[in-house]
Amino acid sequence: MNVNQQPHMASPYGQPQPGYQGYPQPGYGGGHVPAGYPAQYAPYNGPDSAYEQGPPQGYSPYASFPSKTLATNLVSDLSSSSPLDLGMRGPPTSGAPPVSPAQNYSQFGQRDTQNGPPPIGAPPQRPSLSQPYTPGAVNLSGPQPPYNQQYGAPPNSMQHMTNQMAIMQVGSTAPSPAGPGYAPPSVSQAPVSAAYTPAAPPTFPPTSAAPTHAPPTEGVTQPPPQSYYGGPPSAQPPFSAAGPTQPQAPPPVSQQSFPLASPVSQPPFSTAPPPGPIQGPRSHVYGGPPPGAQTSFQRPLPTSHPSAFPGGPGPTSHPSAFPGGPGPTSQPSAFPGGPPPTSVPSQIPGVIPPQPPISQPSSYHSGPPPTAAGFPPQGGAPQRPPLPGMQAPPHMTSQGPPMGQVNHIPPSQPGMPPAPPNASMSGPPPQPGMQGYPPQQNGAFGQVRGPQPGYAGPYAGQQNYGAPSAAPAPAQSAPKRLDPDSIPSPIQVIEDDKANKGSEPFTTGIRGQAPPLVTTNFQVKDQGNSSPRYIRCTAYNVPCNSDIAKQAQVPLAAVIKPLATLPPDETPPYLVDHGESGPIRCNRCKAYMCPYMQFIEGGRRFQCGFCSCVTEVPPHYFQHLDHTGKRVDCYERPELAMGSYEFLATVDYCKNNKFPQPPAYIFLIDVSYNAVKSGMVGMVCQELKTLLDYLPRENPDVESNIRVGFVTYNKVLHFYNVKASLAQPQMMVVSDVADMFLPLLDGFLVNVQESRMVIESLLDQIPEMFADTRETETVFGPVIQAGLEALKAADCAGKLFIFHSSLPIAEAPGKLKNREDKKLVGTDKEKSLFQPQVGFYNTLAKECVAQGCCVDLFLFPNQYVDVATLGVVPTSTGGSIYKYTYFQAPTDQERFLNDLRRDVQKQMGFDAVMRVRTSTGIRATDFFGSFYMSNTTDVELAGLDCDKTVTVEFRHDDKLSEETGALMQCAVLYTSCNGQRRLLIHNMSVNCCSQLADLYRNCETDTIINFFAKYAYRSLLSCPTKNVRDTLVNQCAQILACYRKHCASPSSAGQLILPECMKLLPVYLNCMLKSDVLQPGADVSLDDRAYLRQLISTMDVAESHVFFYPRLLPLQKLDVESTTLPVAVRDSEERLSRGGVYLLENGMNLFLWVGANAQQELLQNIFGTPSFNLIDPSMTSLPALDNPFSKRLREIIETIRTQRSRYMKLLVVKQEDKLELIFKHFLVEDKSNNGGASYVDFLCHMHKEIRQLMS
Repeated sequence: MNVNQQPHMASPYGQPQPGYQGYPQPGYGGGHVPAGYPAQYAPYNGPDSAYEQGPPQGYSPYASFPSKTLATNLVSDLSSSSPLDLGMRGPPTSGAPPVSPAQNYSQFGQRDTQNGPPPIGAPPQRPSLSQPYTPGAVNLSGPQPPYNQQYGAPPNSMQHMTNQMAIMQVGSTAPSPAGPGYAPPSVSQAPVSAAYTPAAPPTFPPTSAAPTHAPPTEGVTQPPPQSYYGGPPSAQPPFSAAGPTQPQAPPPVSQQSFPLASPVSQPPFSTAPPPGPIQGPRSHVYGGPPPGAQTSFQRPLPTSHPSAFPGGPGPTSHPSAFPGGPGPTSQPSAFPGGPPPTSVPSQIPGVIPPQPPISQPSSYHSGPPPTAAGFPPQGGAPQRPPLPGMQAPPHMTSQGPPMGQVNHIPPSQPGMPPAPPNASMSGPPPQPGMQGYPPQQNGAFGQVRGPQPGYAGPYAGQQNYGAPSAAPAPAQSAPKRLDPDSIPSPIQVIEDDKANKGSEPFTTGIRGQAPPLVTTNFQVKDQGNSSPRYIRCTAYNVPCNSDIAKQAQVPLAAVIKPLATLPPDETPPYLVDHGESGPIRCNRCKAYMCPYMQFIEGGRRFQCGFCSCVTEVPPHYFQHLDHTGKRVDCYERPELAMGSYEFLATVDYCKNNKFPQPPAYIFLIDVSYNAVKSGMVGMVCQELKTLLDYLPRENPDVESNIRVGFVTYNKVLHFYNVKASLAQPQMMVVSDVADMFLPLLDGFLVNVQESRMVIESLLDQIPEMFADTRETETVFGPVIQAGLEALKAADCAGKLFIFHSSLPIAEAPGKLKNREDKKLVGTDKEKSLFQPQVGFYNTLAKECVAQGCCVDLFLFPNQYVDVATLGVVPTSTGGSIYKYTYFQAPTDQERFLNDLRRDVQKQMGFDAVMRVRTSTGIRATDFFGSFYMSNTTDVELAGLDCDKTVTVEFRHDDKLSEETGALMQCAVLYTSCNGQRRLLIHNMSVNCCSQLADLYRNCETDTIINFFAKYAYRSLLSCPTKNVRDTLVNQCAQILACYRKHCASPSSAGQLILPECMKLLPVYLNCMLKSDVLQPGADVSLDDRAYLRQLISTMDVAESHVFFYPRLLPLQKLDVESTTLPVAVRDSEERLSRGGVYLLENGMNLFLWVGANAQQELLQNIFGTPSFNLIDPSMTSLPALDNPFSKRLREIIETIRTQRSRYMKLLVVKQEDKLELIFKHFLVEDKSNNGGASYVDFLCHMHKEIRQLMS
């Protein structure tokens, strides 16, 4: 079974070519809280002056950052960016970012010979990265923004520069002749009071900077929510897809800025044509006044109107956990209906550094470090060195200035009173119906609030943080806090991508083209590269050399899902049969024939696209070339025209050079006291009677070839003879568990149809036989050994389905003890809890892989069962783990049975070996997933199903060429469920770039987060959790700092500039950091954390995205006549309306949240009762009512469930009910109970980290 097997010698000319009369295709089977409600967040209806935004005792993500108002002049400097419309929101109108030059996958080198489909149009020329600066006006087609803007000149004085830094700006710069991103910064200034006259930013003596690690988790005490993985389920907060939000038309390179006092003679928006293409990747600039509905920016708001920023109203009438108030759920980043103006970075309102009173230490001189446990040191403390043994993630070398410098930020001038409110900036006019926020106190970041439950008020070592100061200075202004609506919105990015890429099919023939996001429904047309359903990359522009890769720190990885299920309108891979000679391969690197091979010398030879070796074409495969150098039969052969296809393998690819037997399924059922009492045993036996008719098969019209066997066990094992000739099944007991053997050969593995009567009799008898058992102890190791011995005896591969209930403490190999110790959490010894307790299971896993024995484990624990150890064999053999804590038949039956049905029926490959080949210059260096590796190249999978992914990381070992790009071929050799040996091939080509700007233009944030999660979760086995978190934050900061330094236009340090395609990286990273694996709450068990850690290791990008950033659908906006879902809202409590009903899903859990003031008609339609109080929160399925709303809602829930690999149990959560604490755990933009930062706070923290790297 050698993936590198040499092909047979070719047959002579003239021999007929087998297998091309129509390629056989595989049969892919196919609101408001009443007073007194102890809510975690702010009341919905109007601000409460007693409510402080205070950090939890012992927790501060920004300890070196006393006033959080410092670092929030947030920006996403798009070189093609446009001012963000921060006032009234319109429909999503923006498009995708400019991509790097599209090249046909078959354009290689200088040769005229080509292979594969013709180029799709001429590849667009890449804009040069250095162009003369051409000032000019811009033509904005489409509707104009709801405000008039005036152009102005670049800053011409230090006063302009410092005002630009201290005051929010909307504007940007274009790249100058010096290269991308070097031009005088644009200025937008608001009137500055004479009382506030900042000079140039002072520099402080270099002391050590604040630590770059993530917020600590210790010291936070919160009322714990109940456990939610098995009873009420739960999981970590998921992610939402990142993506472009700007129009595709590249904006011209004219400079546009919105200064405070523009020359009167300059007209707003001239209609001159755009002067040229944009340079550099798009980015977002967060840190300018939002475009309001005012006539111009320099007009201050009337003081009688509360401003939206210093203590003013937010975009809606609901104040929230984020000051600035909730707003519309989408945030267009471009002008409605037209291309964006020039290269103006979109800028989002930031915060003016407030003037500290004389009695308060300056924001720039940190006070003594807080005494609470778990605080990071203050700015003056030395940076903590990394702990020994912590491996940095890929390319974790620090490229940049020393981190020990203090940031050079324009501080408030000592002794100078700040400007009066509304004097230094203008904002959008208040919306009708808004309520103003009370003025903030010094240092507070948002409206003044009382401490959240479980959080202390002002903390030690920091004066007046979030609490009313004793005697605020008379001229004290209210500093602004970031408006959550002004920072990048995942929902907006998702909706923009749907609008821009959801209507047209995605054709894969263009090299280096980033696909639509995983949240977008789209059709794929395979034209030479694999579908994104099979392979997604972190970057579709790979750096040409390792120096650029190390500088950028962007991980180069691919998430590969070899057996992914395709939608009905897409064709599964064709099956190609080359007869006894087998597939055509390169002589040197053994790559399989694919569209990247170039045929030369009239078709007699081909040059490998991976290693450039020239190989003779076997005579039977010869075909003439046409005038373009392609083979005449190019489009008749899937391996020459498609990105994904299968070869029928010859006997040389089989173990022991003989074709494999059909696989077997063995069901091993725990019949101990707990398993019988919970109802699990009876349920499994009853379900198997019907489920055995649905075993996987290639052709739905033919019976499955899979044979089945049955074992029950507690302290001993019971094997059953179910031979067709028997009248009754026979039981054989093996009590010598220390030396496991198979007591019978004939009659254990049988054909379902032949032995149906005996099997049904057995399944009826098992629950009765063990109904009165008193045996509580179980074994586990011998159970896997029993199944393995059965497969060895039958000389076949297969799968074990183990239904297990408790910690295996009976005397037997693999015996475990209870090692659950919460005291180790947060210490250096915590990693031991994720490691297997004994080495026995690692050895057993290796034996299972060698035999092709895959293990699926269904757990039904009532207490600790050591998932970290029991899961070793499933995760090493390509199996799955399912966990049902506190299993109760009435409430958990539906979830368990649906999981079991899907697990038994899904398409599988057995005894698989996967190898990834790459073109010269890069190589696969690391692999993540559920598999075993006995060497550095072959990924061995005893089983591979349609849900499993293997994530591969690549590193440079040489230079790459921009002309040829980089190639990757994933080959999977496996046995199909009918016993056929096959080779599944997936090909992918990406562009190469020598400019950092091109790399940042073509990344996919969802895939980067998927990779980071797998990297971090594996690191937990060898590093303390805190080190893992710090490493993630540091690498993310380095990625964004490198962009800021080398690709973005120069701007003030107070702005946070994010690349367009990575603007959601901070929010998604924060969701991952707050996950129960990396930052557990007090209620999260060690088993839950180990379970999630193993689960995420095989997740695809779509599942990890919704897992970290859940989907929250407002059902009150559901249109029953439409087939589309309502637009999701952001995951924050302030987005919930007291009068609404919301559906939240994250791939593991499904919540229906009902507001206390929900309309009676809505409740009647959903629950059949008009009264909120009569809704039963214990229901797990909605009543089937005869009204359109009920039918549509149940259809939606069913559709969502079918999209996920695990069945989601429905939990109804009534507002103010005890379950609401669990539901809030998934509102991932808010501060979490376990100490995780809110999105706004984490964005500020990332900004601080980036500024430290830049300084």
